[in-house]
Amino acid sequence: FPLFLDTDRALVLLEEYCKKLRKPEEQQLKKAIRKVMGIFKSSLFQALLGSFKKKATRHGTTTSLPAVLACDVLGCPKD
Repeated sequence: FPLFLDTDRALVLLEEYCKKLRKPEEQQLKKAIRKVMGIFKSSLFQALLGSFKKKATRHGTTTSLPAVLACDVLGCPKD
């Protein structure tokens, strides 16, 4: 699923961005980004991501995570 959220890549990019945040006024943003990183690393997030991938496979789609989520909430059109 190349179009799915790649959490490992996202974590690397977020970590690189955090390293650039050094000014006192950027520390609140840095703290918020660290929280997001913690969520990406959580077993709950990984389980949910796996669930969405399974649903996408069942529906034969390779769309993005938001599209799969919308499909899950709103219902997917039947082929």
